[in-house]
Amino acid sequence: MGGIRMRKLGVSIYPQNSSKEESLEYLKLAAKYGFVRVFTCLISMKDDKEKSIREFGEIMNYAKSLGMEVVADVSPSVFHDFNIDYKDLKFFYELGLKGIRLDLGFSGIEESIMTFNPYGLKIELNMSNGTKYLDNILSYAPNKDNLIGCHNFYPHRYTGLSRKHFMECSRTYKEQGIETAAFISSQNAAFGPWPINEGLCTLEEHRELPIEVQAKDLFNTELIDNVIIANCFASEDELRTLSQMNKDILSLRIHIYDNVPELERRIILDEIHFNRGDVSEYMIRSTQSRVKYAGHYFEAFNTKDIERGDVLIESSLYDRYAGELQIALKPMKNSGKTNVVGRIAEEELFLLDYIRPWQKFNFVEKNY
Repeated sequence: MGGIRMRKLGVSIYPQNSSKEESLEYLKLAAKYGFVRVFTCLISMKDDKEKSIREFGEIMNYAKSLGMEVVADVSPSVFHDFNIDYKDLKFFYELGLKGIRLDLGFSGIEESIMTFNPYGLKIELNMSNGTKYLDNILSYAPNKDNLIGCHNFYPHRYTGLSRKHFMECSRTYKEQGIETAAFISSQNAAFGPWPINEGLCTLEEHRELPIEVQAKDLFNTELIDNVIIANCFASEDELRTLSQMNKDILSLRIHIYDNVPELERRIILDEIHFNRGDVSEYMIRSTQSRVKYAGHYFEAFNTKDIERGDVLIESSLYDRYAGELQIALKPMKNSGKTNVVGRIAEEELFLLDYIRPWQKFNFVEKNY
């Protein structure tokens, strides 16, 4: 699977828990903001299956008309209930789906056969289990072009994945060149597919975070291609914020202090920064600005002691370091030569721990 993979945003809909009109309106709004993935669930479909499937198909085809790709969660029970043979996936294709997500899988051979379906349906695997499930399927020589992966979401507080497990599972798929996805949680949404609603995210540590911080974190791992809002309905403000986010570079929100001179402001906001390869445990160092503005005299104007998350620009009292931008990773004594020019938003401080050597990043101004 060659070429550059575009990172995509998605939403979820649960037609069994909302009116058809609400689902259509939400899809229209999400499409307006550039969301292209849609997750839905066939597992939790209610009793009147014929009516449910008819409405479901209408909603799926509407999403398709908006240029969106819908993947529905299924399990062996769905195959049983609708009398579907894994060798014939026409039922799902006619519903307007782009793919099916196997919440509970089969034995490996079935999944491999499904990837050769004539409809080009994607077969999405549950990435969260941490077993040799993927290796098993690959041993049966599937059509890898039709194989994608997606993590679970967790409606019950404290049941979401740990970062360590999440990274291990995600890496397994990424190393095989398989497209990946994970879920984030809207702070405005009221429901998911199940009765419990305590947020709906993949990573437990994301549960209380602003939605764009969750998305930044997932994209920043470089292991997740698609980020999907799991619960309904995200607010228009959340959709807009995510649509405006740079999915390809980590943009840290910064509050810049009032007394910062114009050139220092330009260094913060107009440059693409990167963390030097010879990393320090005390700071992230972005050194290009000291080269670019080598002839400029940088006054010392705010030399208070330094806290984790402070953004710094060295004054000319530091001679050859003058103009270098840094982000403090730990509290430090200020020598009286370092200007504290701003501060990273509190809810994004944890992201500093995951900035890698040579990684590029930039700043977006946050107004209080």
